[in-house]
Amino acid sequence: MNRPIIGITMGDPAGVGPEIIVKALSRPEVYKLCRPVVVGSGAVLSAALRITSSPLELNVVSELESVKGEHGWIDVLDLRNIELGDFVFGRVNAEAGRASVEYIFRAIDLALAGELDAVVTGPINKEAMNAAGFHYAGHTEIFAQRTGAKEYAMLLVDGEMRVVHVSTHVSLREACELVKKERVLTVIRLAAEAMKALDISRPKIAVAGLNPHAGENGLFGREEIEEIIPAVETARSQGFRVEGPLPPDTVFPKLRGGQYDIVVAMYHDQGHIPMKLAGFRYDQTAKRWSSISGVNVTLGLPIIRTSVDHGTAYNHAGKGTANEDSMVDAIKMAVSLSRKGEGYASGSEDHERQGH
Repeated sequence: MNRPIIGITMGDPAGVGPEIIVKALSRPEVYKLCRPVVVGSGAVLSAALRITSSPLELNVVSELESVKGEHGWIDVLDLRNIELGDFVFGRVNAEAGRASVEYIFRAIDLALAGELDAVVTGPINKEAMNAAGFHYAGHTEIFAQRTGAKEYAMLLVDGEMRVVHVSTHVSLREACELVKKERVLTVIRLAAEAMKALDISRPKIAVAGLNPHAGENGLFGREEIEEIIPAVETARSQGFRVEGPLPPDTVFPKLRGGQYDIVVAMYHDQGHIPMKLAGFRYDQTAKRWSSISGVNVTLGLPIIRTSVDHGTAYNHAGKGTANEDSMVDAIKMAVSLSRKGEGYASGSEDHERQGH
């Protein structure tokens, strides 16, 4: 089998990214699917091996041609941009923030050059990143800017639970202002394309309302009447199987029950809360997370990008207790999408026109 090369950015060195990568790459099934290579720091990954008591060994490379792709080894493209003495596990640090962005930049550039089949990102800390002078709202915005993508959206997937967002990392006030017909219509289209990449050719798409009860015919707000309904009607006229706007408090139980394949959420927390409620489980007896599942996918890029669906978890960093489920899920999703070919990346034509 021709296994794709999957680049994994290490994330914030002070967070749990290095540890969950080490744990994920201890699983033989990952290497049956792909050839993973970590874009990060050899020194930090060596520390993560000690912290997690892992028997794996590092294969430090300077070019991807030297990747082993064998279980028992962690291939790392070492940028040598941070040392263990430059930061403390579990604390916000500008040097760690800088390093995390540099890993992302390198992985994006390698994917654009065709040297990586997909990119999986470890968690970053937005405060650390901004302290280092990189003023992005998050991964999604970094990928969109560096690849030149104009129409993009965040998709969260956990089994049959799927949600794509009209807006993400903005204030709630700004999120309300961003609910416009053209943007909602774009996200409906991106949702349909994502489902096609996941082998659902005619998805049933539900569009959530912005306001309680989806506005109650204007009683609780007019965004549904003036923006969302026109978008849904236009999408239907274009052949999409879409319903809405539906009350946000009932649309997710319907998604979980199989009435829909995906939900278009209007803002960050509207989509993230139900997804994390479904995928995150804390074992009170063991005092640890027994499950942290779910994958973040950026739609509309000319390259494939997936990510864990959680943050740096500073309170667990350096302890070896972080759960790697979401990282494993993200790698598997990246492999699956990479096998769908270039048709997945809806922004590829725009990207080529811009000369990137």
